[in-house]
Order: sequence, then structure tokens, then C-alpha cells
Amino acid sequence: MWQAFRNGSVYDLRSGDTAVDDPHGGHPWGPERSVRARIVAWLLLAGPPALDGRVSSLKLQGVQITDVLDLAGGTVVPYVEMKHCRFEKEVLLPEAHFTTVRLVDCSVPRLEGARVRTEGDLHLPRCRFHNGVRLTDAHIGTDLLLNQAVVFRDRRGKSIMADGMSVGQDLQAEMLETHGELSLRGATVGVSLSLRGSLLSNTGGRLALNAPQMSVERTLYLTPAGLGNPLQTSGSTPARGTRVQRFACVGGIRLDDGRFGDAIDFDSARFALEQDQEISLRRVQTPELRFLGERPQRGRVVLSGAKVVNLVDKSTSWPGPGQLRVGGFQYENLIPFGSFPLTRRLDWLASATPEYNPEPYERLATVLRNSGEDADAREVLLAKQRRRRETLPLAAKTWGVIQDWTVAYGYRPGRAAVWMTVLWAVSAVAFSHADHPRMKPGEGPQWDSALFTLDLLLPVIDLGQSSSWQLRGGWQWLAAVLVLLGWILATTVAAGASRLLRRS
Repeated sequence: MWQAFRNGSVYDLRSGDTAVDDPHGGHPWGPERSVRARIVAWLLLAGPPALDGRVSSLKLQGVQITDVLDLAGGTVVPYVEMKHCRFEKEVLLPEAHFTTVRLVDCSVPRLEGARVRTEGDLHLPRCRFHNGVRLTDAHIGTDLLLNQAVVFRDRRGKSIMADGMSVGQDLQAEMLETHGELSLRGATVGVSLSLRGSLLSNTGGRLALNAPQMSVERTLYLTPAGLGNPLQTSGSTPARGTRVQRFACVGGIRLDDGRFGDAIDFDSARFALEQDQEISLRRVQTPELRFLGERPQRGRVVLSGAKVVNLVDKSTSWPGPGQLRVGGFQYENLIPFGSFPLTRRLDWLASATPEYNPEPYERLATVLRNSGEDADAREVLLAKQRRRRETLPLAAKTWGVIQDWTVAYGYRPGRAAVWMTVLWAVSAVAFSHADHPRMKPGEGPQWDSALFTLDLLLPVIDLGQSSSWQLRGGWQWLAAVLVLLGWILATTVAAGASRLLRRS
């Protein structure tokens, strides 16, 4: 190993038997494959100089490292790469400084790396960590790779603790399997965070992914990964017929106050929530939210205070009544994936507002109006009035029903025009049989029941009929009712016309 370090070559102790060489298997490795952790630390911290024309580096394969590997606070200059190795005890890297570290397909009891710093990558693909990983306030210069890693919970129920961590470029955790809370509170990712095909499970706690105030420069992917050979994950679309593994989460997700430069993508994601668990996106800001996963059967989806430009969604992705909260949710464009008729969209709003709240209806109406869907916008505002009516006292509720049935609260002005036409025709026929002496004998126009009725129905406009003829008895009451209905219907038609003119 000493010579391999000076030469920059691989020190390989594998036997050639796949079953025996599996670091996660049950076959014991004897002393002939064991190296003391103290010797490894000595090589990395104060190793011999490289041979002439070579670069010193520690490259181990199939090695069992005994005791605790303690590099805390040290500065490690050589390149470090360990493949298919077993660590007997935990690896301690707090406040250590590396260039690049690669642990590939290794068995590690625990990785303790609070405030660790790397100039290049930190690669941990296909590793198994039996008591969790701690990377709190770590600084990774370029990429952090956790692809296909398996991480079990520590004594506090955490699988990966990486609060305050910063990653210069990509954080790839594709096909990751966690058993405990994955905590990324306040983490910063310079490009994208990919959890394609991962399984996040925390059956003993509320949150499987706890990442409030996280900042991702590009996109958060909670999407499928292809299971072909090789794996099709980042930057590629699985070919037709390729078997895929979806992102799945057993436990709640918390992304509150996060900032995502391009998008949050939930394409085909699966969620298994308990009744008190949430997919929480409170006050999230992102140009695009792609909510295209499977509908959660329990728990809630909370978008309160979130701000997005494009909402890409499916009608089958949103949870049922009482499981959705959208108070203060701002979006500018709706991009439905598949069929999403307005009736389903109104059901979506009703599910999100178990108690009447006008703001979500006004937001949807504004978005539809800005996209040129004026008729749909009026239907949304009409639905808002009907929801509001449910909260009113009995008298106001009764009046609301009459308004709805007759003129649809003014959002269907054509209905008011029809009512005016019907009233005009019926009343004109009725007044043709009424006794109608002149107010002033010999003055005024000739009697015309149709014009007389129209004069009563149309407010402001004076056709000279109603002021020239006098009615008696019940005909006076009919005339008064027509005047009142005329004011109501005419103002409704005028309001609807003014809305149309404003839109044009």
C-alpha cells in the first residue's frame, strides 16, 4: 500500500470471487485484507513523497479498514478513492479539508463530516451507511454524488443531516434509499438537485425530506429514473419500453421558503402520507411547479403563500376535499397536462377552501382573464358568489338564490336580457287590456301598450308613455313591480356589458 500510494496506483486486495468480495455481504474478511485506520490516516496526512514523475494518491479496492478512521481537522492533499471497501468503525471527517474524495460501493457504519470541505467532488455512490451521514455546514467545491446509496437512521432518527451544506454544482442523489429523515435545511446547491428514482422513507417520524429555506439555482427533480444498463438518470429521457423507478416518499416533505431557479418537478412521484403529514410548499418561489405525481390518499398538500409563474398540473394529481391549502398561492399561467375542464378546476378550488375564501377564486379568474378566457373567468367569479352565499344569513341567502336563478349575479348578462324581453312581451299583452285614462285630456302620445311597458322597464330613458297615462287598481302595482325589476335587470345588463368592454 505504501508503494501504491507513492506510485499513484491501485492497491487491490480483492479475491476475484464476487460473493466474497461484496462489501455488504456476510462473508468475513480476514487479516490478510485488513489495514489499520491509523496507517491510512498517516498516509493521507503525512505520507511519503511521490515517486519521480508520479502523483501520490490513495486508491484502495477490497480493503477492510479496522478501527476508527479519524481525519478530523486535517488537510488531505492526495486524491482519495476507495472502492468496494469495508470500514469496521465510523469515519470521522469534521472540519477536514480535501481535494477530491470518492468512496464507491463501500460499507460504512457512519460518516461524520460536519464542516468538511472539498475543493473538488465528494462521491459516495452505492455506499451503505448503517448509522447515518452527517454533513452539516459542509462545503463541496463541485459535485456531491449519493447515487444508489443506502442510508439508515442514526439514534436521532436522521438518515442524512446536511443542514447548511453548500454544493458548488450538482447534488445527485438518484436511486438513493434513505430510512430516516433527510435533512437539508438551509442547504445551497449551485446547479440542480436530483432525487430521480429515489425512495425516501421515515416511518418513525413526520418528515422524510426536511428542506426549508433551501436554495437551488436550477431544478429540483423528484422524478423517475430509467433502470436500463447503464442507468438513465440526469439529463436523459428513458427510451420507450425502458423500465423506470419512480420517486417515492414515505413520510412528509417540507420545502417551505425555498428558492428554485428553474422548477420543482414532481413528475410521476408517489407519496405515502399519514393523516397528519404534509407536502409543504409554503412561500416557495420558483418559475415553474410541475405537480404531475400520483394523488396522495392521505395527508395534505400546502401551497400557502407560494409564488410561481407556470403551474403545470394534472386533475388526477391533486388530493381530495380538505387535503389542499392554497391561501395566498400566486401563479400567473395555468398549463394543464391532459384534460382539466373548468368544472374540475372549480372542484380543485372547492377542495382547497373548506371555509369560504374569495382570494383563490379571484386569482384563478385573473389568470383565466389574462389568458383570454373571459367566459371561464366569469364562471369562476359566479362560483365564488355561490360559495359566499353559503356563509350568509337566511334572508341574504334567499335573496342570493333569487339573484342566481334570475341573473346569475350579473355574470351572465344575456340571461337578464332574456328576462327583460319576456317581461316586456308578457306585460305588453297584459297592459293592452288595462283601463288607461289620460293624465291630461288631449295631451301626450297615442296609447301603445308595448311602448308603455318598455317605458316602465327602462330606467332613465323616458318614452313619454308612463307620464301620459294613468293606471288604476292592481295595474298600478304591476307597473311598480315592472319599474323595480327594470332597474335590477338593466343595471345587471349594463354591468355585464361594461366588463366585456373593459376586457376588450
